Amino acid sequence: MKTWVFAEARDGAAAANALEGLAKARELGGDIAVFYLGAGSNDAFAVLGDHGATSVYHLPAGESLPAPAAAAAMAELAGSEAPDLILFGMGNTERDVAGRLSVRLGRPVLANAVDITADEDGLVVTNEILGGTTRVASRSTGDGAAIVITRPKAFTAEPAGGGVPEVVAVASPDVGHAGEAGVLERHEEVAEGPDLEAADVVVSGGRGIGSGDEFEMIDRLAELLGAAVGATRAVVDAGWVPYSYQVGQTGKTVKPTIYLACAISGAMQHLVGMKDSSTIIAINKDPDAPIFGVADLGIVGDVHKVVPALIEALEARG
Repeated sequence: MKTWVFAEARDGAAAANALEGLAKARELGGDIAVFYLGAGSNDAFAVLGDHGATSVYHLPAGESLPAPAAAAAMAELAGSEAPDLILFGMGNTERDVAGRLSVRLGRPVLANAVDITADEDGLVVTNEILGGTTRVASRSTGDGAAIVITRPKAFTAEPAGGGVPEVVAVASPDVGHAGEAGVLERHEEVAEGPDLEAADVVVSGGRGIGSGDEFEMIDRLAELLGAAVGATRAVVDAGWVPYSYQVGQTGKTVKPTIYLACAISGAMQHLVGMKDSSTIIAINKDPDAPIFGVADLGIVGDVHKVVPALIEALEARG
């Protein structure tokens, strides 16, 4: 088994989804390489080695949109190195590269994967469909690499104590008109508090909070708990909080130790993004709300009474 994991550089290091992919690659066994797109460093490559990569193909990112060049370079390398499996995360660049690579290699893409296993007949990819309500198993057949896009948090990133990988410089290929689109400006979102996708505790609010002004109690509760703040799509669409807060199928996937859902009914679109949390605590005045079907602990009550009481109790503790 020869597995490649695509990694895009973010803030000078590989994105978290690449480390999650490396965890699954180690489980499958065999040779593991990383195709690393962006500014590299010895420290960044050492982390990849610690997570199981024995080699790194490094393609620096220029001022053009990176996906066309990355896909072309990967396709050329795949022709000589013949990987069995190429793993991508769900980021915008990752999905763009995966689609372009699929065309170049003539191989399909299996997306939204939550597990990958290997048997004597090849690779079996388990995917979630219909909003996460159903799982299907698909077998990759034919010659060439299986191209798989994995769901965030499907695998747990853990260092394995590997050595420093061999780094191979990759030249940026000429991709013609596809490489003419460039990056004119970059805007970094200013975030406050814990990172939502990495937080150990998440406090999320739903439409039942009532208004943007009343959502401030969710911010305060999260602050007292040292938690990240999340929200449902309805809250984001209403403009109460920015899109970066959104948890769900079209937002972020979280897997904290504690997920506190406040006035969230439990639409499937939201559950997909948080149902794998270790402990789910729900507050909702409707005893029949779907959120109680996945909750470990539930409080049937008015969020405007329960949350202020929690805040008061936490503030009293100092």
